[in-house]
Amino acid sequence: MRIDVVALFPELVQAVYRSGITGRACERGLLQVRTWNPRDYTSDVHRTVDDRPYGGGPGMVMKPEPLAKVIDAVLADREDRPEVVYLSPQGRMLQHQQVMQWVQGSGLVLLAGRYEGVDERLLQSRVDTEISIGDYVLSGGEIPAMVVVDAIARQLPGALGNADSAAQDSYVDGLLDCPHYTRPEVFENRLVPSVLLTGHHQQIARWRKSSALGRTYERRQDLLAARGLSAEEKILLNEYIEEQTESMK
Repeated sequence: MRIDVVALFPELVQAVYRSGITGRACERGLLQVRTWNPRDYTSDVHRTVDDRPYGGGPGMVMKPEPLAKVIDAVLADREDRPEVVYLSPQGRMLQHQQVMQWVQGSGLVLLAGRYEGVDERLLQSRVDTEISIGDYVLSGGEIPAMVVVDAIARQLPGALGNADSAAQDSYVDGLLDCPHYTRPEVFENRLVPSVLLTGHHQQIARWRKSSALGRTYERRQDLLAARGLSAEEKILLNEYIEEQTESMK
């Protein structure tokens, strides 16, 4: 898979694919990440990429010409026609399902905005999708681009040391992940749940599913509403709620 990132600060993006899981994916040839700086596609001595907004107001807006040229150069450098994604606070919220759709493809072009945003005409002519990583504003789109690259990289077969790790992440099954524990068995008088010490795989699996349902119920009921529960899952969730109620008495 190849991901091209158009960004005014490519050094920020480069950090994500030089270390960790994403770096390993690149080393193994599972992922290729290239960065492109719009300043390299300007025609003036100052390499200007922004200007004052029409109609007045604070801040600056990224000019359409350099961005159009760099995106066209990226597309000309590729044999496929990847989706062009603009990282934007106005975009659709990034979800795991969207990441998995991208994983099935050959790659993306990610446009990282800066300042007050990008000229709307550029978005209309070159961008396929606008994506947000949350209801807040950052200084630029480089960090959201890094989020997208990392989210995709860990889903590529062979990127993780254990192939089951990605399958057990939060959101994969529409639920938050269950709690995890490791040694020591006692930490600050807090014990590891006894079921995890039994070696009984079915009981452990049941506890993990119950805990995942319960944690999602406590923290993200919107996920439960969107996902729906099977009859067995409803039983597990009710058992979890009853146990929590008893523990607080």
